[in-house]
Amino acid sequence: MLYDDGRVACDENDLIIRTYYIWGSAKKIPYASIRTVTRQPLTDGSGRWRIWGSSDFIHWWNLDPARPKKQVALIIDLGKSILPSITPDDPEQVGRILREKGVTVEF
Repeated sequence: MLYDDGRVACDENDLIIRTYYIWGSAKKIPYASIRTVTRQPLTDGSGRWRIWGSSDFIHWWNLDPARPKKQVALIIDLGKSILPSITPDDPEQVGRILREKGVTVEF
């Protein structure tokens, strides 16, 4: 494992978003499937209080009870209508790993 904070992980081939689906399972995203990753500040209107799920039917947040205390989200564009949105404990490290794996990261 290259990175693992319990909610978000990066291995050699995939970005793993734990407790992504309502039934509690993880979403594994091959790095090659990611178009771009964009850094977004977390504000009251941009997901800070969204612990799990979606309020705008565009961003889907995995379960993260610590999200209200975090400052940064990473928005993942897979070329689909739903954007997986994560708040890793160390967004800079996740961004570095994604870049090393050939993902376009807009920080």
